[in-house]
Amino acid sequence: MINTKQRLQLVTVAVALCGSPAAYAADKISIIVGGMEKQIYLPPVLCERLGFFKEQGLDVDLVNSRAGVEAENELLAGAVQGVVGFYDHTIDLQAKGKSIVSVVQFSQAPGEVEMLSTKSAASVKGPADLKGATLGVTGLGSSTDFLTRFIVSRAGLKAGDYSLLPVGAGNTFIAAMKQDQIQAGMTTEPTVSQLVKRGEAQVLIDLRTPDKTAEALGGPYPAASFYVQSAWLDGHKDEAQKLANALVKTLHWMHDHSAAEIAEQMPKDYYVDDKALYVQGLADGKAMFTTDGRMPANGPETVLKVLQSFSKNVQGKSVDLAKTYTSTYVDAAK
Repeated sequence: MINTKQRLQLVTVAVALCGSPAAYAADKISIIVGGMEKQIYLPPVLCERLGFFKEQGLDVDLVNSRAGVEAENELLAGAVQGVVGFYDHTIDLQAKGKSIVSVVQFSQAPGEVEMLSTKSAASVKGPADLKGATLGVTGLGSSTDFLTRFIVSRAGLKAGDYSLLPVGAGNTFIAAMKQDQIQAGMTTEPTVSQLVKRGEAQVLIDLRTPDKTAEALGGPYPAASFYVQSAWLDGHKDEAQKLANALVKTLHWMHDHSAAEIAEQMPKDYYVDDKALYVQGLADGKAMFTTDGRMPANGPETVLKVLQSFSKNVQGKSVDLAKTYTSTYVDAAK
C-alpha cells in the first residue's frame, strides 16, 4: 500500500506525462487535509459531499494526511495546491522565511482537547502535574504540539519536564493511551468522545468552544483553515475565489443545519460505529466553526502570543500578521 507522499509523487508524474499538462493542472486542484475524519476538518469534506466544489466548476481532489505538519510539508514541496490545517502554521512558516496565507478560516477555536488517562487521573489535577509525563501529539511540529507546549509552559513546566510522543489520531491515539505509552495527549472529536465512553480518559483542558479557548489560551484562537502558498495565490486568483465561494457556502449551510443533519451527509465510516456519539461530539463543538470564513478579531494576535511564549523559531522574529491571511476572497464570496 502506497503512503500519502508516494501517492502524491505518482500524481505529479502522471501529470508530467500527460499530453497537455498545463490544462490538466488548471483543472485539478489537490488539497491535503490533516485528518479528513476529524470533525475540526469537516467543512471541506462536507463541501465535496454537498457538491459545492463541482457547482463552482472545480475539480478538487481531497487527500488525507495523518497530521497537519505532513500536509504542510507536501504544500511546500509543491505536491498539492492547498492545505486544510491550522492557521498557526502560517505564522510558524513565515518565521522560517516561507510565505503561506490563509484564504478561508473555518474555526475560531482549536476544537482540540487535552485528554488525561484514567490511570493518571488520581495524581494529575492540572497541567502543572504533568511533570515527568509523556504527552501525545499528532506529530512533532504539528498544531497539537504547539498547543501542548503552550499549555504546559503556562502551567510552569519547562521543556525538559515532560516528553512529547507523536501518536497520530483515532485508533493509534487510543492505543497509545490504553497501553500507557502516553499519560495525556491532545486529540479531537470523534476520538475524544470514544475515549470518554470507554472510560480510558477524561477531559483535562477543553478547547472546543470559543469561551473555553479564551480561558485557556488568552483569546480567540483561529485554527482550522484553508491555506496556500502566496505564490500560488498570486497566479490563481480565479480558482481561489471559486474555492472560497464553495467553502463559505458550506459554512453557511452548517450554520443553518443541526449536528444530526450535518452528520447525515458525512461518510458513514467517520462515525466509528457510533453515530449517536459522533452527532453528540459535533453538537458540543459546533460553536467552534465560523459562519462566514472570516478571521476572528484579535485571533492572529492571540496565536502569535501563544507561539512566542515557547517557540524558539518564532521568538525574536518579526512577523507580519497581515501577510498570514486574507479576507479578500471570503468578502467577495457568493
